[in-house]
Amino acid sequence: MSIFACPVCGGRLEKRGKEFVCSGGHTYDIASEGYVYLLPPNKKHSKMPGDDRRMVASRRRFLESGGYRIFSDALNRLAREFLPAEHPVILDAGCGEGYYTGRLARSLAEHSVRAAVYGFDISKFAVKAAAKRYRDISFAVGSMFGIPVLDGAADLVTNVFAPIVPEELCRVAKPGGVMILAVPGERHLYGLKRVLYDRPYENERRDTEYPGFAFLRRVPVRGSIHTEDPEIMRSLFAMTPYCWKTPKEGCERLWKAKSLDTETGFDFLIYRKAAKP
Repeated sequence: MSIFACPVCGGRLEKRGKEFVCSGGHTYDIASEGYVYLLPPNKKHSKMPGDDRRMVASRRRFLESGGYRIFSDALNRLAREFLPAEHPVILDAGCGEGYYTGRLARSLAEHSVRAAVYGFDISKFAVKAAAKRYRDISFAVGSMFGIPVLDGAADLVTNVFAPIVPEELCRVAKPGGVMILAVPGERHLYGLKRVLYDRPYENERRDTEYPGFAFLRRVPVRGSIHTEDPEIMRSLFAMTPYCWKTPKEGCERLWKAKSLDTETGFDFLIYRKAAKP
């Protein structure tokens, strides 16, 4: 049974043939790739919100090079630690092109965990790519400001470097369920920033509390990247916020670079939703 909810009335969506239908009579076609579009016009901030086709391709190219595999592996271990034993439900909020979602689903299957895995993102290009690659996962195009998922549906909510709306993430998590956020460590991509900027800076560290959740712990994971492949360097750059705010001079230094050495670091912040009294 699907955990997707109608973005118009909030009712449960049921799969019937090649469409999802709610009790209110609203219907949503399932694309040939297998995803469903659940983004109402009033939740769109542009004609095609989210990552465009070029950004999605860059993200996939870099991630599949293995540059962030240690962080995906760490997320998989944490998920197995906190998931219930029987038929857990997982929601990847802001799933992008599905790299972390797909590897998590595969890791759970390899450890004989029978989980229902869902993902959504505001980018149609990203969700289309994800659904085409990972056929056993249910994907939807949707907004973080109105997550198209039923209340209290997910045992685990993950979010890797995606925007968050805490009240929505709390709403879709089950009482007693867990949320894992991945945020950049202080020196994440510091070597890249040394190439791009005259005055590179460290990321700010924050321990953030969210209403409805109790903070459990922070799990830092650190790594490094060395590459001499210009395509990998450009793909990494294209999937970061620096792509939009780097001066022309910094971009030119990166284009001319023969290699890139940089620290990497994710901090996983783990929260548990309050159980019902």
